[in-house]
Amino acid sequence: MTLSSSIAVPKCRFTDFSVFLMGALSLIVSSGYSLGAAMLLLGGVMLIFQRRTPLLNKQDQLLIAILACFALYWMGRAWFDGQGTGGWDKPSRFLLAVPALLWVFSNPPRMAWLWSGLAVGALGAGGWAAWQKLVEGAARADGFTNAIQFGNISMLLGVLSLAGLGWALCQPRSRLWSLFLFVGALAGILGSLFSGSRGGWVGFPFVLLVLYKGYGGLLSMRHKGAILAALMLGVVLIYSLPQTGVQSRVHQAVEQLEGFVTDGDVRTSVGARLEMWRGASLLAVEKPVFGWGDNGYERAMQELADEGVIDSYVTQYGHAHNDFLDAFAKRGIVGLVLLIALYVWPMKLFAQRLESEDLELRAIAVAGGLLSVAYIDFGMTQVFLAHNSGVMVFAFWLATLYGTLRAREKGSRPPSIVKKGHA
Repeated sequence: MTLSSSIAVPKCRFTDFSVFLMGALSLIVSSGYSLGAAMLLLGGVMLIFQRRTPLLNKQDQLLIAILACFALYWMGRAWFDGQGTGGWDKPSRFLLAVPALLWVFSNPPRMAWLWSGLAVGALGAGGWAAWQKLVEGAARADGFTNAIQFGNISMLLGVLSLAGLGWALCQPRSRLWSLFLFVGALAGILGSLFSGSRGGWVGFPFVLLVLYKGYGGLLSMRHKGAILAALMLGVVLIYSLPQTGVQSRVHQAVEQLEGFVTDGDVRTSVGARLEMWRGASLLAVEKPVFGWGDNGYERAMQELADEGVIDSYVTQYGHAHNDFLDAFAKRGIVGLVLLIALYVWPMKLFAQRLESEDLELRAIAVAGGLLSVAYIDFGMTQVFLAHNSGVMVFAFWLATLYGTLRAREKGSRPPSIVKKGHA
Protein backbone atom coordinates (compact mmCIF):
# COMPACT_ATOMS: atom_id res chain seq x y z
CA MET A 1 0.00 0.00 0.00
CA THR A 2 1.32 3.44 -0.93
CA LEU A 3 1.53 6.29 1.53
CA SER A 4 -1.23 8.23 -0.28
CA SER A 5 -3.65 5.30 -0.20
CA SER A 6 -2.96 4.64 3.50
CA ILE A 7 -3.84 8.26 4.26
CA ALA A 8 -6.96 8.16 2.08
CA VAL A 9 -8.51 5.19 3.90
CA PRO A 10 -8.85 6.94 7.30
CA LYS A 11 -10.25 10.03 5.55
CA CYS A 12 -12.90 7.93 3.82
CA ARG A 13 -13.77 6.21 7.08
CA PHE A 14 -14.10 9.60 8.75
CA THR A 15 -16.54 10.64 6.03
CA ASP A 16 -18.37 7.30 6.24
CA PHE A 17 -18.91 7.70 9.96
CA SER A 18 -19.88 11.37 9.69
CA VAL A 19 -22.48 10.81 6.98
CA PHE A 20 -23.86 7.72 8.73
CA LEU A 21 -24.34 9.66 11.98
CA MET A 22 -25.93 12.59 10.15
CA GLY A 23 -28.70 10.27 8.98
CA ALA A 24 -28.93 7.75 11.81
CA LEU A 25 -29.08 10.25 14.69
CA SER A 26 -31.21 12.88 12.94
CA LEU A 27 -34.32 12.57 15.11
CA ILE A 28 -33.57 10.06 17.85
CA VAL A 29 -31.04 12.30 19.64
CA SER A 30 -31.54 15.96 20.51
CA SER A 31 -30.02 17.93 17.61
CA GLY A 32 -28.76 14.60 16.28
CA TYR A 33 -28.60 15.99 12.74
CA SER A 34 -25.77 18.31 13.86
CA LEU A 35 -23.12 15.81 14.99
CA GLY A 36 -22.21 14.33 11.62
CA ALA A 37 -22.55 17.74 10.00
CA ALA A 38 -20.06 19.25 12.47
CA MET A 39 -17.59 16.47 11.66
CA LEU A 40 -17.86 17.19 7.92
CA LEU A 41 -17.39 20.90 8.61
CA LEU A 42 -14.25 20.15 10.63
CA GLY A 43 -12.84 18.09 7.78
CA GLY A 44 -13.61 20.84 5.29
CA VAL A 45 -11.96 23.54 7.39
CA MET A 46 -8.80 21.42 7.66
CA LEU A 47 -8.86 20.94 3.90
CA ILE A 48 -9.08 24.69 3.31
CA PHE A 49 -6.24 25.44 5.73
CA GLN A 50 -4.11 22.83 3.96
CA ARG A 51 -5.00 24.45 0.62
CA ARG A 52 -6.07 21.12 -0.82
CA THR A 53 -9.53 22.08 -2.05
CA PRO A 54 -10.82 20.23 -5.13
CA LEU A 55 -10.96 21.75 -8.60
CA LEU A 56 -14.49 23.07 -9.20
CA ASN A 57 -16.34 23.52 -12.47
CA LYS A 58 -18.71 26.41 -13.23
CA GLN A 59 -21.77 24.53 -11.98
CA ASP A 60 -20.06 23.80 -8.67
CA GLN A 61 -18.97 27.41 -8.33
CA LEU A 62 -22.47 28.71 -9.00
CA LEU A 63 -23.94 26.38 -6.38
CA ILE A 64 -21.42 27.60 -3.80
CA ALA A 65 -22.10 31.21 -4.84
CA ILE A 66 -25.84 30.71 -4.29
CA LEU A 67 -25.24 29.22 -0.83
CA ALA A 68 -22.95 32.13 0.06
CA CYS A 69 -25.22 34.85 -1.34
CA PHE A 70 -28.28 33.38 0.33
CA ALA A 71 -26.49 33.29 3.68
CA LEU A 72 -24.79 36.68 3.43
CA TYR A 73 -27.89 38.53 2.27
CA TRP A 74 -29.96 37.01 5.09
CA MET A 75 -27.21 37.90 7.58
CA GLY A 76 -27.02 41.44 6.22
CA ARG A 77 -30.77 41.96 6.53
CA ALA A 78 -30.64 40.58 10.08
CA TRP A 79 -27.92 43.08 10.98
CA PHE A 80 -29.76 46.10 9.55
CA ASP A 81 -32.94 44.88 11.23
CA GLY A 82 -31.25 45.26 14.61
CA GLN A 83 -30.91 41.56 15.39
CA GLY A 84 -27.14 41.78 15.78
CA THR A 85 -25.02 38.66 15.47
CA GLY A 86 -27.87 36.60 16.95
CA GLY A 87 -29.62 36.89 13.61
CA TRP A 88 -26.66 35.24 11.88
CA ASP A 89 -27.17 31.86 13.52
CA LYS A 90 -29.41 30.11 11.01
CA PRO A 91 -28.17 31.69 7.75
CA SER A 92 -24.56 30.97 8.73
CA ARG A 93 -25.31 27.25 8.37
CA PHE A 94 -25.39 27.66 4.59
CA LEU A 95 -21.90 29.17 4.64
CA LEU A 96 -20.67 26.39 6.92
CA ALA A 97 -22.02 23.81 4.48
CA VAL A 98 -19.51 24.95 1.85
CA PRO A 99 -16.42 23.47 3.58
CA ALA A 100 -18.43 20.29 4.18
CA LEU A 101 -19.21 20.08 0.47
CA LEU A 102 -15.53 20.50 -0.40
CA TRP A 103 -14.59 17.77 2.06
CA VAL A 104 -17.13 15.28 0.69
CA PHE A 105 -16.08 16.10 -2.87
CA SER A 106 -12.48 15.31 -1.95
CA ASN A 107 -13.23 12.38 0.40
CA PRO A 108 -16.61 10.89 -0.54
CA PRO A 109 -18.35 8.34 1.68
CA ARG A 110 -18.85 4.75 0.67
CA MET A 111 -22.43 4.38 -0.46
CA ALA A 112 -23.33 1.63 2.00
CA TRP A 113 -22.68 4.04 4.87
CA LEU A 114 -24.71 6.86 3.32
CA TRP A 115 -27.78 4.78 2.52
CA SER A 116 -27.69 2.74 5.71
CA GLY A 117 -27.45 5.95 7.75
CA LEU A 118 -30.60 7.28 6.11
CA ALA A 119 -32.47 4.00 6.56
CA VAL A 120 -31.42 3.66 10.22
CA GLY A 121 -32.49 7.26 10.82
CA ALA A 122 -35.87 6.61 9.21
CA LEU A 123 -36.35 3.41 11.21
CA GLY A 124 -35.49 5.23 14.43
CA ALA A 125 -37.85 8.10 13.66
CA GLY A 126 -40.71 5.79 12.71
CA GLY A 127 -40.19 3.55 15.72
CA TRP A 128 -40.09 6.43 18.14
CA ALA A 129 -43.13 8.06 16.58
CA ALA A 130 -45.03 4.78 16.91
CA TRP A 131 -44.02 4.54 20.58
CA GLN A 132 -45.14 8.11 21.31
CA LYS A 133 -48.42 7.71 19.46
CA LEU A 134 -49.47 4.15 20.31
CA VAL A 135 -47.85 3.53 23.70
CA GLU A 136 -47.55 6.95 25.34
CA GLY A 137 -50.82 8.13 23.80
CA ALA A 138 -49.44 11.40 22.44
CA ALA A 139 -51.80 13.30 20.16
CA ARG A 140 -48.94 13.90 17.73
CA ALA A 141 -45.42 12.46 17.71
CA ASP A 142 -42.83 15.23 18.03
CA GLY A 143 -39.53 13.73 19.19
CA PHE A 144 -37.08 16.36 20.48
CA THR A 145 -38.56 19.12 18.34
CA ASN A 146 -42.09 20.14 17.32
CA ALA A 147 -44.47 17.83 15.49
CA ILE A 148 -44.13 19.61 12.14
CA GLN A 149 -40.34 19.55 12.03
CA PHE A 150 -40.22 15.98 13.34
CA GLY A 151 -42.82 14.68 10.91
CA ASN A 152 -41.39 16.36 7.85
CA ILE A 153 -37.79 15.33 8.53
CA SER A 154 -39.02 11.78 9.19
CA MET A 155 -40.77 11.88 5.82
CA LEU A 156 -37.57 13.18 4.21
CA LEU A 157 -35.50 10.33 5.66
CA GLY A 158 -38.09 7.91 4.33
CA VAL A 159 -38.19 9.20 0.77
CA LEU A 160 -34.39 9.49 0.62
CA SER A 161 -34.26 5.82 1.61
CA LEU A 162 -36.49 5.08 -1.38
CA ALA A 163 -34.02 6.92 -3.60
CA GLY A 164 -31.34 4.45 -2.50
CA LEU A 165 -33.15 1.52 -4.12
CA GLY A 166 -31.33 2.19 -7.39
CA TRP A 167 -28.03 1.74 -5.58
CA ALA A 168 -29.32 -1.38 -3.83
CA LEU A 169 -30.09 -3.08 -7.15
CA CYS A 170 -26.38 -3.00 -8.02
CA GLN A 171 -25.17 -4.64 -4.82
CA PRO A 172 -24.20 -8.32 -4.37
CA ARG A 173 -26.96 -8.70 -1.74
CA SER A 174 -29.45 -6.59 -3.66
CA ARG A 175 -32.60 -8.13 -2.17
CA LEU A 176 -31.40 -7.67 1.41
CA TRP A 177 -30.34 -4.07 0.79
CA SER A 178 -33.58 -3.30 -1.07
CA LEU A 179 -35.66 -4.72 1.79
CA PHE A 180 -33.68 -2.75 4.35
CA LEU A 181 -34.12 0.54 2.49
CA PHE A 182 -37.77 -0.14 1.73
CA VAL A 183 -38.61 -0.90 5.37
CA GLY A 184 -36.70 2.23 6.36
CA ALA A 185 -38.75 4.24 3.88
CA LEU A 186 -42.01 2.88 5.29
CA ALA A 187 -40.88 3.70 8.83
CA GLY A 188 -39.94 7.27 7.88
CA ILE A 189 -43.30 7.83 6.20
CA LEU A 190 -45.04 6.28 9.21
CA GLY A 191 -43.24 8.77 11.46
CA SER A 192 -44.72 11.57 9.38
CA LEU A 193 -48.21 10.09 9.63
CA PHE A 194 -47.98 9.71 13.41
CA SER A 195 -46.82 13.33 13.70
CA GLY A 196 -49.99 14.52 11.97
CA SER A 197 -47.95 16.98 9.89
CA ARG A 198 -50.25 17.40 6.91
CA GLY A 199 -47.94 19.72 4.99
CA GLY A 200 -45.54 16.86 4.31
CA TRP A 201 -48.30 14.72 2.84
CA VAL A 202 -49.50 17.21 0.23
CA GLY A 203 -46.33 17.02 -1.84
CA PHE A 204 -46.03 13.24 -1.86
CA PRO A 205 -47.31 12.97 -5.48
CA PHE A 206 -44.33 15.11 -6.53
CA VAL A 207 -42.01 12.79 -4.61
CA LEU A 208 -43.46 9.89 -6.60
CA LEU A 209 -42.94 11.87 -9.81
CA VAL A 210 -39.20 12.28 -9.08
CA LEU A 211 -38.90 8.59 -8.21
CA TYR A 212 -40.69 7.66 -11.43
CA LYS A 213 -38.47 9.97 -13.46
CA GLY A 214 -35.43 8.30 -11.97
CA TYR A 215 -36.50 4.67 -11.99
CA GLY A 216 -39.65 4.35 -14.10
CA GLY A 217 -37.70 3.33 -17.18
CA LEU A 218 -36.29 0.31 -15.33
CA LEU A 219 -39.73 -1.14 -14.60
CA SER A 220 -41.89 -3.34 -16.77
CA MET A 221 -45.59 -2.54 -17.17
CA ARG A 222 -46.37 -5.42 -14.80
CA HIS A 223 -44.16 -3.92 -12.11
CA LYS A 224 -45.65 -0.45 -12.64
CA GLY A 225 -49.17 -1.83 -12.29
CA ALA A 226 -48.26 -3.70 -9.11
CA ILE A 227 -46.67 -0.61 -7.57
CA LEU A 228 -49.67 1.54 -8.46
CA ALA A 229 -52.05 -1.01 -6.93
CA ALA A 230 -49.91 -1.19 -3.77
CA LEU A 231 -49.89 2.59 -3.48
CA MET A 232 -53.66 2.81 -3.81
CA LEU A 233 -54.14 0.06 -1.25
CA GLY A 234 -51.67 1.75 1.09
CA VAL A 235 -53.50 5.07 0.87
CA VAL A 236 -56.84 3.39 1.64
CA LEU A 237 -55.40 1.52 4.64
CA ILE A 238 -53.62 4.60 6.01
CA TYR A 239 -56.78 6.66 5.72
CA SER A 240 -59.04 3.95 7.12
CA LEU A 241 -57.05 2.89 10.18
CA PRO A 242 -57.88 5.26 13.07
CA GLN A 243 -54.53 4.54 14.76
CA THR A 244 -52.69 6.54 12.10
CA GLY A 245 -54.70 9.67 12.87
CA VAL A 246 -54.70 10.62 9.18
CA GLN A 247 -58.47 10.54 8.69
CA SER A 248 -59.12 12.81 11.68
CA ARG A 249 -56.40 15.25 10.56
CA VAL A 250 -57.85 15.45 7.05
CA HIS A 251 -61.40 15.98 8.35
CA GLN A 252 -60.09 18.60 10.75
CA ALA A 253 -58.41 20.50 7.90
CA VAL A 254 -61.64 20.51 5.86
CA GLU A 255 -63.66 21.75 8.83
CA GLN A 256 -61.12 24.47 9.60
CA LEU A 257 -61.13 25.64 5.99
CA GLU A 258 -64.92 25.80 6.01
CA GLY A 259 -64.81 27.71 9.29
CA PHE A 260 -62.44 30.29 7.85
CA VAL A 261 -64.45 30.76 4.65
CA THR A 262 -67.89 30.92 6.26
CA ASP A 263 -67.21 32.44 9.68
CA GLY A 264 -63.75 33.99 9.34
CA ASP A 265 -62.43 31.73 12.10
CA VAL A 266 -58.65 32.23 12.32
CA ARG A 267 -58.15 30.44 15.64
CA THR A 268 -57.38 27.14 13.98
CA SER A 269 -54.31 25.70 12.26
CA VAL A 270 -55.68 26.28 8.75
CA GLY A 271 -57.46 29.55 9.53
CA ALA A 272 -54.40 31.08 11.19
CA ARG A 273 -52.21 30.18 8.24
CA LEU A 274 -54.58 31.75 5.74
CA GLU A 275 -54.75 34.92 7.83
CA MET A 276 -50.96 35.04 8.21
CA TRP A 277 -50.54 34.57 4.45
CA ARG A 278 -52.90 37.46 3.84
CA GLY A 279 -51.03 39.74 6.23
CA ALA A 280 -47.61 38.75 4.88
CA SER A 281 -48.79 39.39 1.31
CA LEU A 282 -49.94 42.88 2.24
CA LEU A 283 -46.57 43.63 3.86
CA ALA A 284 -44.63 42.25 0.90
CA VAL A 285 -46.44 44.63 -1.44
CA GLU A 286 -45.58 47.61 0.77
CA LYS A 287 -41.81 46.91 0.79
CA PRO A 288 -41.22 44.64 -2.19
CA VAL A 289 -37.48 45.11 -2.76
CA PHE A 290 -35.72 44.46 0.57
CA GLY A 291 -38.64 43.62 2.85
CA TRP A 292 -39.29 44.48 6.49
CA GLY A 293 -36.76 42.30 8.32
CA ASP A 294 -37.81 39.96 11.14
CA ASN A 295 -38.34 42.65 13.76
CA GLY A 296 -39.97 44.98 11.26
CA TYR A 297 -42.29 42.18 10.15
CA GLU A 298 -43.56 41.61 13.68
CA ARG A 299 -44.11 45.32 14.25
CA ALA A 300 -45.89 45.73 10.91
CA MET A 301 -48.13 42.72 11.52
CA GLN A 302 -49.10 44.21 14.89
CA GLU A 303 -49.93 47.50 13.18
CA LEU A 304 -52.16 45.67 10.70
CA ALA A 305 -53.92 44.03 13.64
CA ASP A 306 -54.32 47.36 15.47
CA GLU A 307 -55.89 48.82 12.32
CA GLY A 308 -58.30 45.89 12.08
CA VAL A 309 -56.87 44.69 8.76
CA ILE A 310 -55.94 41.25 10.15
CA ASP A 311 -57.01 39.38 13.26
CA SER A 312 -54.76 40.04 16.26
CA TYR A 313 -54.66 36.29 16.98
CA VAL A 314 -51.98 35.73 14.33
CA THR A 315 -49.58 38.34 15.72
CA GLN A 316 -48.33 35.75 18.21
CA TYR A 317 -46.46 34.07 15.34
CA GLY A 318 -43.09 35.47 14.28
CA HIS A 319 -43.27 34.15 10.73
CA ALA A 320 -45.82 33.61 7.97
CA HIS A 321 -45.92 29.78 8.03
CA ASN A 322 -44.85 29.81 4.39
CA ASP A 323 -41.17 29.96 3.48
CA PHE A 324 -41.72 31.90 0.26
CA LEU A 325 -44.13 34.50 1.61
CA ASP A 326 -42.00 34.87 4.72
CA ALA A 327 -38.87 35.48 2.67
CA PHE A 328 -40.71 37.97 0.44
CA ALA A 329 -42.16 39.91 3.39
CA LYS A 330 -38.97 39.95 5.47
CA ARG A 331 -36.20 40.05 2.85
CA GLY A 332 -38.04 41.32 -0.21
CA ILE A 333 -37.90 40.14 -3.79
CA VAL A 334 -34.12 39.75 -3.47
CA GLY A 335 -34.55 37.29 -0.61
CA LEU A 336 -37.32 35.45 -2.44
CA VAL A 337 -35.23 35.04 -5.61
CA LEU A 338 -32.29 33.74 -3.57
CA LEU A 339 -34.55 31.23 -1.80
CA ILE A 340 -35.92 29.98 -5.12
CA ALA A 341 -32.38 29.72 -6.50
CA LEU A 342 -31.35 27.75 -3.40
CA TYR A 343 -33.92 25.09 -4.27
CA VAL A 344 -34.08 25.23 -8.06
CA TRP A 345 -30.38 25.30 -9.04
CA PRO A 346 -29.45 22.14 -7.09
CA MET A 347 -32.63 20.52 -8.39
CA LYS A 348 -31.51 21.25 -11.94
CA LEU A 349 -28.03 19.85 -11.31
CA PHE A 350 -29.40 16.62 -9.89
CA ALA A 351 -32.08 16.37 -12.60
CA GLN A 352 -29.37 16.35 -15.27
CA ARG A 353 -28.18 13.00 -13.87
CA LEU A 354 -31.59 11.32 -13.41
CA GLU A 355 -31.11 9.23 -16.54
CA SER A 356 -27.47 8.33 -15.96
CA GLU A 357 -26.52 4.80 -16.96
CA ASP A 358 -24.62 4.56 -13.68
CA LEU A 359 -27.40 3.50 -11.30
CA GLU A 360 -25.38 4.30 -8.20
CA LEU A 361 -24.90 7.86 -9.43
CA ARG A 362 -28.54 8.04 -10.49
CA ALA A 363 -29.61 7.10 -6.96
CA ILE A 364 -27.68 10.07 -5.58
CA ALA A 365 -29.29 12.32 -8.20
CA VAL A 366 -32.77 11.08 -7.25
CA ALA A 367 -32.03 11.77 -3.58
CA GLY A 368 -30.76 15.26 -4.39
CA GLY A 369 -33.84 16.05 -6.45
CA LEU A 370 -36.09 14.78 -3.67
CA LEU A 371 -34.33 17.01 -1.13
CA SER A 372 -35.35 20.18 -2.98
CA VAL A 373 -38.83 18.90 -3.85
CA ALA A 374 -39.50 17.93 -0.24
CA TYR A 375 -38.33 21.30 1.09
CA ILE A 376 -40.47 23.21 -1.38
CA ASP A 377 -43.42 21.15 -0.16
CA PHE A 378 -42.59 21.61 3.52
CA GLY A 379 -42.16 25.34 3.00
CA MET A 380 -45.68 25.80 1.69
CA THR A 381 -47.27 25.50 5.15
CA GLN A 382 -44.29 26.08 7.47
CA VAL A 383 -41.25 28.33 7.52
CA PHE A 384 -39.02 25.29 7.64
CA LEU A 385 -35.85 27.36 7.45
CA ALA A 386 -36.83 29.31 10.57
CA HIS A 387 -35.75 26.27 12.59
CA ASN A 388 -32.24 25.00 13.22
CA SER A 389 -33.29 21.49 12.17
CA GLY A 390 -34.60 22.83 8.88
CA VAL A 391 -31.45 24.74 7.87
CA MET A 392 -29.02 22.08 9.10
CA VAL A 393 -30.71 19.16 7.36
CA PHE A 394 -31.06 20.93 4.02
CA ALA A 395 -27.65 22.62 3.93
CA PHE A 396 -25.57 19.63 4.97
CA TRP A 397 -27.49 16.96 3.06
CA LEU A 398 -27.21 19.13 -0.03
CA ALA A 399 -23.45 19.36 0.58
CA THR A 400 -23.22 15.61 1.14
CA LEU A 401 -25.29 14.48 -1.83
CA TYR A 402 -23.81 16.95 -4.32
CA GLY A 403 -20.26 16.39 -3.10
CA THR A 404 -20.73 12.63 -3.38
CA LEU A 405 -22.23 12.92 -6.86
CA ARG A 406 -19.38 15.08 -8.15
CA ALA A 407 -16.75 12.85 -6.56
CA ARG A 408 -18.22 9.83 -8.30
CA GLU A 409 -18.27 11.65 -11.63
CA LYS A 410 -14.71 12.78 -11.15
CA GLY A 411 -13.66 9.23 -10.31
CA SER A 412 -15.22 7.99 -13.58
CA ARG A 413 -16.18 4.64 -12.14
CA PRO A 414 -17.71 2.10 -14.56
CA PRO A 415 -21.49 2.45 -14.80
CA SER A 416 -23.74 0.01 -12.93
CA ILE A 417 -26.59 -0.87 -15.27
CA VAL A 418 -29.82 -2.76 -14.72
CA LYS A 419 -31.72 -3.51 -17.89
CA LYS A 420 -35.16 -2.09 -18.41
CA GLY A 421 -37.95 -4.30 -17.10
CA HIS A 422 -35.59 -6.38 -14.95
CA ALA A 423 -35.57 -4.30 -11.77
